[in-house]
Amino acid sequence: MSQRKKIRRKIRYAFVYLFVKFLIFIGNVIPRILWLKCCGVLGRLAYILSDKTQKRVVKHLSIAFPEKTPEQIKKLSRKVFEFLGKNAGEMLRATRVKDQADLQKFMITHGFENFDHAIQKGKGVIFLTCHMGAFDLQIGNMALRGLQPNIIGTPLKDERLNKLLWEYRNKYGAIAIERGKETFRLIKVLKSGGFVALLIDQDTKVKSRFVNFFGRPASTPVGATVLAMKTGAIVVPTYIYLGSDWKQHMYILPEIPVRISGDEEADVIYNTQVFTAFIEDAIRQHPEQWVWMHERWKTKQGEEIA
Repeated sequence: MSQRKKIRRKIRYAFVYLFVKFLIFIGNVIPRILWLKCCGVLGRLAYILSDKTQKRVVKHLSIAFPEKTPEQIKKLSRKVFEFLGKNAGEMLRATRVKDQADLQKFMITHGFENFDHAIQKGKGVIFLTCHMGAFDLQIGNMALRGLQPNIIGTPLKDERLNKLLWEYRNKYGAIAIERGKETFRLIKVLKSGGFVALLIDQDTKVKSRFVNFFGRPASTPVGATVLAMKTGAIVVPTYIYLGSDWKQHMYILPEIPVRISGDEEADVIYNTQVFTAFIEDAIRQHPEQWVWMHERWKTKQGEEIA
């Protein structure tokens, strides 16, 4: 990278960091619903200004929903940006949350009994989730309940932004772990009855297999499948979305059984497909709240990390 590009990137990251800090401050000053509405406006503004990203969202929505007209896709793409703004604003404002009572003022947890059923089996629990809605709030919810979930994430390129993210995730007792590291630690955590949160809905440079996602083969991380098969951990799917009542709704669903037939490769693909089907179903229910700007079908068959 040339020196000029490095300087430009450094300036851009500095601006983003200061802007995020400013948003956190403002978000903690004005009433929550007004704040979310303002963030929705910022999202719509981003839709207008980011032509390249807008086109990518439209392209991906068209792939996923071929039954929709171009006008419907365009309308949905605007909603995607609006809810991205609202949910990002929610996560920024959530830095003010101090305890479970604070969180419950704007978040409703559905199906916690499904987690109770899973933990009664005396095994570790993998919370399987996706980048939908204010997804990081799920980690705060679990941590504030004293569960100390381990959350796997890709580090951000800017150290200051990465520190903000890591501090937020660790704030309530969650344990943030960099993607690609601490594999043996995770196995130990699960075998000792602990908790791990994993997101498998993005095309990333990790061990992957191709499974069907919205009718197309998509390179999908197999970490959750491999951990579940190695440790016997219970896989509990979760997702969150912002409702029309301005509440965040987190759903904890019944466990997804993991198949172990003796054919490891076939089982990895089968279980990853089942997990991905859950994620697709959740996205179909709330398509405006998933990250359609992500290049989910970027990796071509044969290019995945085996």
